[in-house]
Amino acid sequence: MCTSSISERGNKDAVENGDFLMPKYDSDGLITAVVTEVSTGDVLMVGYMNEEALKRTIDTGEAWYWSRSRQSFWKKGETSGQVQTVHEILTDCDQDALVLKVSVAGNGATCHVGYHSCFFRKIVKPDSGNVRLERVYAERVYDPDDVYGKS
Repeated sequence: MCTSSISERGNKDAVENGDFLMPKYDSDGLITAVVTEVSTGDVLMVGYMNEEALKRTIDTGEAWYWSRSRQSFWKKGETSGQVQTVHEILTDCDQDALVLKVSVAGNGATCHVGYHSCFFRKIVKPDSGNVRLERVYAERVYDPDDVYGKS
């Protein structure tokens, strides 16, 4: 299915300064992918890719991930219609993390619980000292039951 060729890991200088993609996967064969919205820079989600998911993403221009819980590939939006079109993929200096800049089809949401972003809450520490979460986005974009069915 995939036609992209990803280089083997090279020496430190080649990895840090070279022109070839030489990703460093963790012990489970995965690399972290931070997903941002291309137009706003909002962080939408964090996913994981193995080499095949990365190749599928490069080849198709749509985001593919490796589901750690299901131990299988998933194309973001395959069920929900919230397909992520990839505009740019960045890697850090060590090539052990990725940033995907995407636009999202459908209702523009990314989070499977209905919010625009999976990062819809922030950590707050009131004077009482009891740390809690506060919503950043007050409203859901969609009802997950309408998209995924009743849990």
